[in-house]
Amino acid sequence: MTEPVPPLDPSELGAYFSLIEVSSLLRHTVEQQLKDAGGLSYVQFQLLATLGDADGSLRMTDLADGVVYSRSGLTYQVGLLERDGLVVRAPSAEDERSVTVSLTDAGRALLGRVFPGHVEVLRQLFLEPLSREDVQTLDDVLGRVKAHMRTVPPRSARPRRKQA
Repeated sequence: MTEPVPPLDPSELGAYFSLIEVSSLLRHTVEQQLKDAGGLSYVQFQLLATLGDADGSLRMTDLADGVVYSRSGLTYQVGLLERDGLVVRAPSAEDERSVTVSLTDAGRALLGRVFPGHVEVLRQLFLEPLSREDVQTLDDVLGRVKAHMRTVPPRSARPRRKQA
């Protein structure tokens, strides 16, 4: 017989609900800004920004694992970005079974156009009520939670098993 799971205390429950609400409110505003500034969905922006942060190229599986997105969903989204000339796909130089996604000059230019508004939204909505110390504490706390959660990643973020 398994032990009953103790309920969350008011502080734990409050922290959880605050995180969910902050995340939802921020994402809604960010999604609108990205759509208005560049015609991008949040996922498409995340993919382009991840590629930009990775010197412009990543293998599809690494990109999916980094943004915690299903491989089939990633293939669809990358296809839309490729259709719009923002990325290109090519066989990987390291592994012919893999595909590499690379940011194009048009993709970099679009990121350059949407980033200022994106940063403005983040500063006004998310960072404004926080002190520098609060931001550092939040970074530390959420970094630890993220690292803990990444020890048991969701299926979309798990590395594929090596073929024998």
